[in-house]
Amino acid sequence: MRITAWRVVKAKHKKRAFDGEGARIAGGRWNDIGIAMIYTADSLALAALEIIVHLPKQELFKKIFFSIPVEFDARLVITLKPADIPKDLDSFPPPESTQNIGTEWALQKKSVVLKVPSTVIREEFNYLINPAHPDFKKLSIGSPAKFVFDARI
Repeated sequence: MRITAWRVVKAKHKKRAFDGEGARIAGGRWNDIGIAMIYTADSLALAALEIIVHLPKQELFKKIFFSIPVEFDARLVITLKPADIPKDLDSFPPPESTQNIGTEWALQKKSVVLKVPSTVIREEFNYLINPAHPDFKKLSIGSPAKFVFDARI
């Protein structure tokens, strides 16, 4: 079974959207600073919501964005078990508990993709991608398409 995940990025990042450098430099909910990671969502709508919650509203309309699909085989994915999801998952700033899980997964190269719950919509999922994993070349990154946020947001 093939899975399609989505990434929405600012135009200036579209050529490097799958190198993991943004997360390596800034860290994220699932990774420590210094660990390259690519954050994607299981739907284009969720990918857009993930951008909305992280950017000031005025940036949504001043910047140009692109959506980029990435496909991969389900066998390349490990899913975080519900029992392993930290109780402080939704904390802000991101808690060490989630950062430790993602960082350990990436460093140990357990899989190229890790499926984790979204904090924006708990019933949906994000796919973390490890660009340093040997199976990264098995992912199929699609062409970027211009993405426009609805002005009513």
